[in-house]
Amino acid sequence: MNYILFDRNRQQLLPFTHTRAVADIRCGIVTMRERWEKLLNTNTFTLTEHHLQALYPTPATDEPCLYINASFFATHHLLSAVKSLKDGEKLVHNNEIIAAATYPYTVLHEFEANLDLLKPIDYKDDNHYCLRHVWDIFSLNERAIKDDFITLSTGHKSEAIPAHVVVIGKENLFIEAGAAIGAGTIINATTGPVYIGKDAEILEGTLIRGPLAVCEHAAIKMGAKIYGATTIGPGCKVGGEINNTVFFANSNKGHDGYLGNAVIGEWCNLGADTNASNLKNNYDEVKIWDEHSNRSVKTGLTFVGLIMGDHSKCGINTMFNTGTVVGVSCNIYGGDFPAKFVPSFSWGGSNDMTTYDFTRAMETANRMMGRRNKNLSENETKMYRHIFDYTAKQRNLFLGEDKN
Repeated sequence: MNYILFDRNRQQLLPFTHTRAVADIRCGIVTMRERWEKLLNTNTFTLTEHHLQALYPTPATDEPCLYINASFFATHHLLSAVKSLKDGEKLVHNNEIIAAATYPYTVLHEFEANLDLLKPIDYKDDNHYCLRHVWDIFSLNERAIKDDFITLSTGHKSEAIPAHVVVIGKENLFIEAGAAIGAGTIINATTGPVYIGKDAEILEGTLIRGPLAVCEHAAIKMGAKIYGATTIGPGCKVGGEINNTVFFANSNKGHDGYLGNAVIGEWCNLGADTNASNLKNNYDEVKIWDEHSNRSVKTGLTFVGLIMGDHSKCGINTMFNTGTVVGVSCNIYGGDFPAKFVPSFSWGGSNDMTTYDFTRAMETANRMMGRRNKNLSENETKMYRHIFDYTAKQRNLFLGEDKN
């Protein structure tokens, strides 16, 4: 049986779904895909938007497949219901598609059109959760870390806690092989589990309050203050004060400055002393810019910080307003607050923002990735070119550039 994770809610999960399928969003310790593959005990395929599909293989088969809505978090109960589907059936909850059993499709909109023809099977369990909005990535992070911690630690033995580390709630700490924890580190795991991944490094004097996931090869700099629920994705390096933030992978916030209730994509860099507000002075509900509907939307939350897409960067002492959304491959600098929405491929400060030249943007991306022995593939470069062209109208609107 081939399992295919298909995109749903992708327009509400921008800017992160500009550059990845929903399945590859990280929330908790792992990505949505990794969670499903752990439960299924097999690899999955992907059905996503046309400009992304070339990055993902599709199954070479005419046999029926099980399609799973990638925005749903994998659970044993949900998987049981998915596997019970017969060909021509779809699993639904309150008119929301969870899964479908049907023949293989290579184009997402054709698959979506076929969903209307399938027989609905009602999923009656309300104890499930799903990424419906971009702010869910940090809002659901605590629940996801707790669930992932149980999955990853059950049946496995943690490495020993170093004698020079103070831990409260030792039963909620799991250390993978090769991880290093510096002297003077204090870990409070009574507020939530703390997972320290393979070859991760926590330098001296760090203060940690769970839930926290420090993923493989990630690093926390000296004297950092990390509050849960926070995920430091693979290869990320962070410092300063961080609260309820998700870093996807290979991004850096290596210096002092505050970041809270935030999501940072891959290959981002926040300059020294960058600070991002997560609370309005009047304590009102935070609104953020929804680039798909081209309007400001209510989040229902009092705390919302910075949302930053892949390959975006900001200079030292950058200040972000509450609920700022930064697109893909932006370069932001200057002494004043940038706009609360910065379109993809924007360059400059609050008063002189312009389009980031595509060739220069790709050169910068490859230089940063080269430091980790990686580089953009031909298909990835084509994907970024699509995003550059697709978001041109947004830049014309927000940057005031000549549409010609």
